[in-house]
Amino acid sequence: MTTTIPTIVEPFPPDNSTCGYCHSTSWSSFQAASLHAYRMSCSVYQMMIDRGWRRSGSYCYKPDLKRSCCPQYTIKLDATEFKASKSQRKLVNRWTRFVLGGDNSKGSSKGPHFVLEDAIHASESSSKSANKPAHTFEVTLEPSSYTDEKFALYRSYEEHIHKKPEKTSSGFRRFLVTTPLQREPIPYPSAPPAHLPPHYGSYHQLYRLDGRLVAMGVIDILPSCVSSVYFMWEKEYERFSLGKLSALREISLAKELHDAGIAQLKHLYMGYYIHTCQKMKYKGEYSPSFLADPEDFTWHPLSACQKALDGLRYACFTHPENSLEGQPPIFEIGTCFCSFCNCV
Repeated sequence: MTTTIPTIVEPFPPDNSTCGYCHSTSWSSFQAASLHAYRMSCSVYQMMIDRGWRRSGSYCYKPDLKRSCCPQYTIKLDATEFKASKSQRKLVNRWTRFVLGGDNSKGSSKGPHFVLEDAIHASESSSKSANKPAHTFEVTLEPSSYTDEKFALYRSYEEHIHKKPEKTSSGFRRFLVTTPLQREPIPYPSAPPAHLPPHYGSYHQLYRLDGRLVAMGVIDILPSCVSSVYFMWEKEYERFSLGKLSALREISLAKELHDAGIAQLKHLYMGYYIHTCQKMKYKGEYSPSFLADPEDFTWHPLSACQKALDGLRYACFTHPENSLEGQPPIFEIGTCFCSFCNCV
């Protein structure tokens, strides 16, 4: 996709910090490169995430997998080839039964054929139902923006899930509201379904139950993918595994965009896959998924990478001779690795 939207960034030198995944006091997480993006076209960001970058607000970073204690491999899922597993189908059907029938709803939602796009929307108030549902459930997409309602959900999530009370809104705004991505029209060949977005850019996907905001996904919709940024939910609905349901909904969104005529948009990017971190390995449960080679950024089936990831600290899939065993090097936090001051 060609674009005339200018991209304006300020690069920073390489850096290291304590690891947020293994919490090691000996090893570090490294950024090979980082920058502040003032403005960025969606097509430029698409090219960046295909080469290992991610954004947090307007801060963009690219991990150094060779030096980091917990290598972060870019992972993407082919939404057009995805087939929900038995457990994933149960999650979708369980939520639908709750919305339509309430807490005491039982029975099977099995049908002749499970179609993700149909099943994921079956619980919504706009879907056709013979009986009045027990709850009204709505999911809407809106451009990334701040509201007190969203911040209240984030504060509740941080307090009850991460045990880190958030008192001010500045971190929420910086991390999950601010975006450098400029909205660009999606070139649908014909009028798309009303629930699909008209533009590429950064969005909040709002989950409302009986009018109350109970969950929110932060996503970027880009020329070749839906990119998952963050998801938060109210703890009282934790039993429904809303995080896993959100992944299925984002897979469905990518598939629906593709089916609406955006042929190149067929993937869900789920951020980073960290093989040594159990909390991040769940991304491998969605198939078929692919990892980007950390050196030439070609894509490799996750299933074919598992053996190398099991036995190596740093795995290179295209050139396995470049892979590394053993422990990562130990550096003092804050050690400079830039080329500007000749410190290495």
